[in-house]
Amino acid sequence: MKVVIVGGVAGGASAAARIRRLDETADVVVFERSGYISYANCGLPYYIGGTITDRAQLTLQTPQSFWSRFRVDMRVHHEVTAIHPEKKTVTVRNLETQEIFEEPYDKLLLSPGARPTQPELPGVDAQRLFTLRTVEDTLAIREFVEREHPKSAVLAGGGYIGLELAENLRELGMEVTIVQRPRQLMNVLDYDMACMVHAKVRQQGVHLKLGSSVQGFEPVEGGVRTLLKDEAPLCSDMVVLAIGVTPDTALARDAGLELGIKGSIVVNDRMETSVPDIYAVGDAVEVRNFVTGEKALIPLAGPANKQGRIAADNICGGHSVYLGSQGSSVIKVFDMTVANTGINEKTAQAAGLNWDKVVLSPANHAGYYPGGRIMTMKVLFERESLRLLGAQIVGYEGVDKRIDVLATAIHTGMTAQGLKDLDLAYAPPYSSAKDPVNMAGFMVDNLADGRVKQFHWDEVAALPRDGSVVLLDARTPAEYSQGHAPDFVNIPVDELRERMHEIPRGKPVYVMCQSGLRSYIACRLLSQYGYDCYNFSGGYRFYHAVTQEEVAAQTAAPCGMEQPT
Repeated sequence: MKVVIVGGVAGGASAAARIRRLDETADVVVFERSGYISYANCGLPYYIGGTITDRAQLTLQTPQSFWSRFRVDMRVHHEVTAIHPEKKTVTVRNLETQEIFEEPYDKLLLSPGARPTQPELPGVDAQRLFTLRTVEDTLAIREFVEREHPKSAVLAGGGYIGLELAENLRELGMEVTIVQRPRQLMNVLDYDMACMVHAKVRQQGVHLKLGSSVQGFEPVEGGVRTLLKDEAPLCSDMVVLAIGVTPDTALARDAGLELGIKGSIVVNDRMETSVPDIYAVGDAVEVRNFVTGEKALIPLAGPANKQGRIAADNICGGHSVYLGSQGSSVIKVFDMTVANTGINEKTAQAAGLNWDKVVLSPANHAGYYPGGRIMTMKVLFERESLRLLGAQIVGYEGVDKRIDVLATAIHTGMTAQGLKDLDLAYAPPYSSAKDPVNMAGFMVDNLADGRVKQFHWDEVAALPRDGSVVLLDARTPAEYSQGHAPDFVNIPVDELRERMHEIPRGKPVYVMCQSGLRSYIACRLLSQYGYDCYNFSGGYRFYHAVTQEEVAAQTAAPCGMEQPT
């Protein structure tokens, strides 16, 4: 059996290795147009910033190492330019010699990946403008930085690559501005959770221009001017486009393969395309969202590796299926960790789901053990069934551990209420006897059983201020004096029984505290005395983070690069 694979990296390289493990006699050829067949995409920004110092560490396998171990013919600098399904051949160009030849196949696997989205804007080919997707891109940026010693950079895009690159360029002492058309970074998060990311990157000296549209670029002496719609341009020494990726599927389109959303390759759960004996995996394929069941593009390394293995199984006569992509991810943002799994509120709303959420701010380990730090968790679930839909966590130590537990719970079909029953490992340096994941389950359990009702940050401003409701802050006077939501009156929870006469009966009571725990206790107390009580989801800490971001976005200081030089 002759297997031709177009593209290496995650999907293609993992498929090639799996095919060899299953079939020692298969003839496997991989064509990769770049010079690297298996490299660590996610590590590229850290090489630019100097965290990874040896460029060889970016390369997971070389053609020589792959041949030595697997006897797979890895040909770099070879570009497949056409597929001929009727002949079962591909046309290949050797990019070093320009030789063109045809290669036959019995089975063909496409792993072309995705290319950086490059909008058709004036000046997009400016000399000091870069994209970051391949090792070659990384080396070009690193060499430019070492040669030109740039002092400033504009990053167009605030996703994973934009944030990681911003951190690494700041580590080099550069002035960095992120320009983003949406009004938040990291669109996998909901706006309220992204606000904490905004605060962190601003604290680290990164300037944010959210809600700004790039109109084009102009070269200037020693730099690039980034043109913005209805705003002053930004001048910087370099620009990096990191506004997302687009499936690289021209080959598939020209060969007549069925295409899906955004031009992605349509595959079934066996990773088979619409043309017999042609498979496709990775960032170029349309997948099924594991939570909603709808078609999606989720370009992540984990799914690509799994798809490569599944395609290899089926190429070799097995029967493996891909269950869908859940979108689990984690990213380091300076000293902060940000993670998500499943869907967010925007996706739940678009899918027409009847959903609810809990927001909590637990510590990463037992409070009496030194060094604990707060994380903020949001867990989404379906109202009727309590099915887990998604989770987002922003914090420090322990975030990755909790998101993986929640990702597993979603995958296995657990309910949000069932999180309370998970038997999770506990020791004071690592967790609490009631783990944050358990706490989320307790909160959902209370909501489901009607023991508590809640309200959220975006409802606070609309609460009546005419005396028809009671707005109560259950924190200590010291906490209250350091900041509180407008018109909320302070009665500490520990004084509530003695001061209950100060709370008018017959009026709804909306209670807030620092994290949501004391306000919950206050609500349980008041409800047993006949009050209609609502607990604030997330606590004042969360409310303050979101409302302060709105102030910061409206009064953002100039970044120091806004006027042309």
